[in-house]
Amino acid sequence: MKIGCPTEIKPQEFRVGLTPNAAREATGHGHAVVVQRGAGTGAGFADADYEAAGAAIVDTAEEVFDTADMIVKVKEPQAAERAMLREGQILFTYLHLAPDPVQTRELMHSGATCIAYETVTDDRGGLPLLAPMSEVAGRLAPQMGAWTLQKANGGRGVLMGGVPGVGPARVLVVGGGVVGTHAARIAAGMGADVTVLDRSLPRLRYLDDVFGGTFGTGYSSAGLLSEHLEQADMVIGAVLIPGAEAPKLVSRADLSRMKPGAALVDVAIDQGGCFETSKATTHADPVYDVDGIMHYCVANMPGAVARTSTIALGNATMPFMLALADKGWRQACADDPHLLAGLNVHAGRLTYYAVGRAQGIDVTSPQVAVKAE
Repeated sequence: MKIGCPTEIKPQEFRVGLTPNAAREATGHGHAVVVQRGAGTGAGFADADYEAAGAAIVDTAEEVFDTADMIVKVKEPQAAERAMLREGQILFTYLHLAPDPVQTRELMHSGATCIAYETVTDDRGGLPLLAPMSEVAGRLAPQMGAWTLQKANGGRGVLMGGVPGVGPARVLVVGGGVVGTHAARIAAGMGADVTVLDRSLPRLRYLDDVFGGTFGTGYSSAGLLSEHLEQADMVIGAVLIPGAEAPKLVSRADLSRMKPGAALVDVAIDQGGCFETSKATTHADPVYDVDGIMHYCVANMPGAVARTSTIALGNATMPFMLALADKGWRQACADDPHLLAGLNVHAGRLTYYAVGRAQGIDVTSPQVAVKAE
């Protein structure tokens, strides 16, 4: 199989879908690899690194898309990239389709087979290809929130850890999964007063057992969330429903009860965001004000630390990429139900139920899609 890796074109996206190590593994399995010139520069990988791994370097994305059987990326394909996809081609990347009906329609129209990193599962009920970026985003969230809280950026002018005689920032983390856990750890490490809200009692017990005393926990209810919103200097939205649009947990009306200059950091923005007033921003223009509350809603937060993120993502995706290349997508998905869970679009049909519910589109069972000729 020929595996192609184009340069990411989403604004301020510095990651790359294929590391030189992954390229070396693929060529070692007998596959051809083609990489767009400069694709790895933002993550610190030179073209020579890919050539040393056995990959061919080409000048344009068109050459990658025209020749590759499988496209490996990081972010969802942009409009120009979707136009280059063709029937029978495999696309392996993050998609986040639920809040993006235009992308969904265009991927279906392309006839390509599209496998989303964020819906691949594991035998523990986790999302192994989303987890590394969730870890990165979770650790970045308090850092970005602390920057947003600075007065020059429109925030309250509150220092995360305070100083002797002045209390620390109060940080509320909504969601105790991978993002929330890492966000709480870092925020607490910065000296903030942190509380994590979640609706899973087993998860709350886990957080208390492992991190007892480091940060507080609470069972998420409308009343408790409202109480904490009034006290918070920073709120980190870390709620995930796999493959589905994020629930809106903080309304615009809630903002009026918050402290002026408080910071909202919406890590769920890729799935539509968990604050009603959230809209995707970029690293170049990351923050905006709604009713005196500062919103940080960068849709590709891990892109800010591109080298760390690229290596972490590559470590997770490589085994699945090799399975797809070695066996072809049908056999690889038939052999591995967790990889099959990543199948979102095939041959003009939507194959992921949460996206179908969000957009009102009929869905073909992924099991049926694998068996169809």
